[in-house]
Amino acid sequence: MKEKKNFIMRPPTLSIVIVTYNTKSLLPKVLSSIKAASDKLTTQTIIIDNASTDGSVDYLRASHPELHIIENNINVGFGRANNQSLPFFEGEYLLLLNPDAFISPDTLEKTTAYMEVNPQCGILGVKLVGESGELQPSCRYIPTPWNIFLHRSGISKYVKNVRMVDDLYWDHASPRICDWVPGCFYLVRREVVEQIGLFDPRYFLYFEEVDHCLAAKKAGWEVHYCPYTTVTHIGGESAKTEGELTESGKQLEKYQVESELLFFRKNYGVISVIGDAILNITADLINIFKGLLRPGRLQQPISASFIHSKLVLGLFFRTRYGSKTLH
Repeated sequence: MKEKKNFIMRPPTLSIVIVTYNTKSLLPKVLSSIKAASDKLTTQTIIIDNASTDGSVDYLRASHPELHIIENNINVGFGRANNQSLPFFEGEYLLLLNPDAFISPDTLEKTTAYMEVNPQCGILGVKLVGESGELQPSCRYIPTPWNIFLHRSGISKYVKNVRMVDDLYWDHASPRICDWVPGCFYLVRREVVEQIGLFDPRYFLYFEEVDHCLAAKKAGWEVHYCPYTTVTHIGGESAKTEGELTESGKQLEKYQVESELLFFRKNYGVISVIGDAILNITADLINIFKGLLRPGRLQQPISASFIHSKLVLGLFFRTRYGSKTLH
């Protein structure tokens, strides 16, 4: 691992951390958006590169010598890479920002101001939209084996009074307390990091922020959604260089399933992991049955469901029922 030290004359208000992995084409835009939003704040930007092969580090060193750059020789994963910023982060707040998340000119000022007047808020997210302005899940609830099953099987539309992970049917113009916020824009108070740390290194990719928000809430902090600014998030730009993404969440399925099992085992025990695996496979069987009833769309849902069930069952045993990290 190669490190470049950037000497700061006075402690910045905000430390911004960006983990890059083959996203060179996005870096000029994301860094430009940070510069445009930093006029009224003192900021520090830390880049952790996860062994990109597209010339990301060469570009950064040539065009932005002021940045603190940590260059990894291998891809250590999203959470572990963010953790590498901790010895160098000097701000009152730590912002984790994806390279495919573009902040508005008022984002940094408004979100840090929100934290200042809401001292119980330990972690903050904002309104997320796609490139076409469509609303993305911005204020989310803890996943459970049951609500994941309802979503995967499509049964959720027939079941009432179950809190799903993503609920978009509420007023996104008002602040809101929630269970967790996505890691593409993840603002954390320094006191939270000092109390509980940052991400659990058992997760290579996905569920880091779910686990961290849950730990923060257990420690007495609140997780808030701030509606007063918007961040445009493309989603999946780093992950897509590793393989095919899921259509719904733009995720790499093998990492998503592994992290799901690890999360349930850590936080809710082995019974929860067993229930999650059983319900996932049951949802796949339901989807296979639905595929058989629609011959015109037969091949894709049946094939995808078989592959997913095989993945879940394999990772269930390979992770030793969610107790062992594989990546």
